[in-house]
Amino acid sequence: MSLPFDIVDVFTDRAYAGNPLAVVHDAHTLTAGQMQAIAAEFGLSETVFPLPPTTSEATYRLRIFTPTRELPFAGHPSIGAAWVLARNELIPGGEVVQECGAGLLSVEVDGGGARVTGGPPVVGEELDAALLAAAVGLDPYDVDGAAAPGVAGAGVNYLFLLVRPDAVGRAVCDVPAVRAVTEDLTGLVVCAVDPPARDVHLRMFAPGSGVDEDPATGSAAVALGVFLADRGLVAADGPHGFVVHQGAEIGRPSTLHAWVRTESGAAVATWVGGAVQPVARGELVALPDAPDARPVTWPNA
Repeated sequence: MSLPFDIVDVFTDRAYAGNPLAVVHDAHTLTAGQMQAIAAEFGLSETVFPLPPTTSEATYRLRIFTPTRELPFAGHPSIGAAWVLARNELIPGGEVVQECGAGLLSVEVDGGGARVTGGPPVVGEELDAALLAAAVGLDPYDVDGAAAPGVAGAGVNYLFLLVRPDAVGRAVCDVPAVRAVTEDLTGLVVCAVDPPARDVHLRMFAPGSGVDEDPATGSAAVALGVFLADRGLVAADGPHGFVVHQGAEIGRPSTLHAWVRTESGAAVATWVGGAVQPVARGELVALPDAPDARPVTWPNA
């Protein structure tokens, strides 16, 4: 048995930038263990497996794997997979519904890319700024005091640390320290935010997911919208768009367009979108052994 696959770059207007993604087709007979082994073989931040939906409300179902674990939701896999499926005429263009671990999410896809809604907004505990700064090689004076660090999510949860603009590029992932502070979270986001310009410089470290630094993280962008709303860095009511710049530090410049809608100071809806570029097509000519099905181990979502 062999399986076809596509590789695309997401959140970029040119190939060999943005975040690469493997989309493996015809995978409905694979076990979770086989999917995980294939994701580890590709070694990309995520590999996805489009599947038939389990509900008539969805257009398709998506399983998303990092090299070490399955995720309930992720932005660039959702966007890249929808674009590939529409290009291959396996789903229609326009608005479709993706079924994934975070529920049923609306995706709007066109010839250039796609955008996906985030999952339910979540706000968690505040954490010590000095401890988080030290985990990425920064000092307490590098922290932006405009917002206390803490947990937020919109499909999967992240730990957010706002820092001064000059500090983002100096952050270095101390793998044991970042693992310790993120625990069951997806990763640690270090970012500088310019609210009037609606501009964000962001880095995301996720060694617990097998990715020391991610080039472009759509699920972090929607979670950031939730965080900004909770910390009062966007107006209490209304829609707010912002642009996220990520990946330049690791040679994969990426641009993410994100949006959050607030009501009474809380996020009630989010989405993130970007462009997709085709890079490669191929075929898996050997498949891993089929170990017993294992439980899904998602980070806290």
